[in-house]
Amino acid sequence: MPSRLMSAIAAKIRTGECILFLGSAVHAGPPAGSTIDYPDEQRPLLAGRVAEGLAKLCDFHALFPDDSASDLQRVALCAELDPSVKRNGLVDYLGNTLMKTTEPSPMLRLLAEMPFRLIVTTNYDGLFEKALTLAGKRCQKYVYVPKPNTPTRDVVKDPTPEQPVVFKMHGDLDLPESIVITDEDYIQFVQRLAESDRNNAVPGYIRQRMQMWPILFVGYSLRDYNLRLLFRTLRWDIDPANDPGSYSVDRSPDPLILKVWQDERKFITFVIEDLWSFVPQLREALGQAP
Repeated sequence: MPSRLMSAIAAKIRTGECILFLGSAVHAGPPAGSTIDYPDEQRPLLAGRVAEGLAKLCDFHALFPDDSASDLQRVALCAELDPSVKRNGLVDYLGNTLMKTTEPSPMLRLLAEMPFRLIVTTNYDGLFEKALTLAGKRCQKYVYVPKPNTPTRDVVKDPTPEQPVVFKMHGDLDLPESIVITDEDYIQFVQRLAESDRNNAVPGYIRQRMQMWPILFVGYSLRDYNLRLLFRTLRWDIDPANDPGSYSVDRSPDPLILKVWQDERKFITFVIEDLWSFVPQLREALGQAP
């Protein structure tokens, strides 16, 4: 029997007015003892491993011996400034590490089968789009445009569960110029959020629905400062009485973030579950066949 919380999330999804927001940890492997397999060779590298590889390319450890090589934004900036890597080498490395011999995980494929109409992701890879295709769906893809005073293309056709909109908020590997990965890229992205509606980084259709519809965060930790900043910026002027609420799947949420964001300010309800247990439970609550 699905829990009350799981049933509430499923009810929001059934209306077609719940946004699936995907982060990189959606590609994490199954927990120990799982009966479902997702081999290492089929998975893209997660952020920490990507940062470690980039650190070797630009000799980050020698240049900044006291800094953590797991800080992807800082390491990526170092790589971009390295004459032997530059921007093209940085993006090529991402493509080679994120998309080489990779497949959507079983959990990603289950999420793709669910009736979401709008999906927002900060992932650069195309694995969710591939999962949608495997589910017999055709996605409408929109990608962030980093150039100032240039609008990100707005949604032109209302999405349906069979033809959902996927917005690549931090870029797409198929469009190297769109990638948001360095410190400077993130600063520029936040600046773009302050531009006029016509030139905003996020299409108007999607901004409006992010203010009106609940969001289900999967594959994130809300300890991520950039994610919290983005969330607050997009919902800055909402009357708390009209806040649609949101959910974050996190098996171990940070206690300070939980206290502030859930208990005190009620921005987020945390679903304290592992991805690999949450998705099958959600599928059951939606009444989809096992």
